[in-house]
Amino acid sequence: MDPNIVPRLIAVGIMLLLAFPIHEFSHALAAFRLGDSTARYQGRLTLDPRVHFDPIGGGMLALGAVIGGIFVGWAKPTPVNPYNLEGGRRGEALVALAGPASNLVMAAIAAVPFRLIQASPDMLRLVATNQVAELLYLVLFFFLIINVFLFVFNLLPIPPLDGWKVLLGFLDARTAYNLRQYEQYGFIVILLLFFLEFRGTGPIGLIAGAIIDFLTGS
Repeated sequence: MDPNIVPRLIAVGIMLLLAFPIHEFSHALAAFRLGDSTARYQGRLTLDPRVHFDPIGGGMLALGAVIGGIFVGWAKPTPVNPYNLEGGRRGEALVALAGPASNLVMAAIAAVPFRLIQASPDMLRLVATNQVAELLYLVLFFFLIINVFLFVFNLLPIPPLDGWKVLLGFLDARTAYNLRQYEQYGFIVILLLFFLEFRGTGPIGLIAGAIIDFLTGS
């Protein structure tokens, strides 16, 4: 059995209890600050993981931990009424960006203790000789990795991902309108990307790997 399955699954558990709620809360808070109270009225302006949990999205993330491939998952989408947002499409883009940005922030926060451990021979010796210390170290590392993967995945400019709304929000109105006709093909493109990732030739892993290397100083 892969010895890293346990720390990966623990990291997934932390994602479901902490990171996913923060991601969706960030969407809800950004929308609320820009004038839309839809998420607040539906009880989604909260860090309670129970109201954000999506069994399929959580299961996908756990599956990635078991097979050791890419980490892709999602929580229950935060309801937003774009017509209530200040700034129109720009406001919608900012709301969409808030969720993935929170994943990058969490990854950067996790990178701080990770790099401190890497820079300390005494800490590395402890990790190498103590099972509990090794487990915590690996959980921290996988928490960082998963957040980076979700940051990259969610910002792909493919419908219905957050990156699609970000893209449309910063294009001129005519171009954004013309691009909407391709939204029906989004899931096909995502499935194709998954196929490429499992073959080790997809862009998600390459981009995520570069960000992870930067954050960890590798």
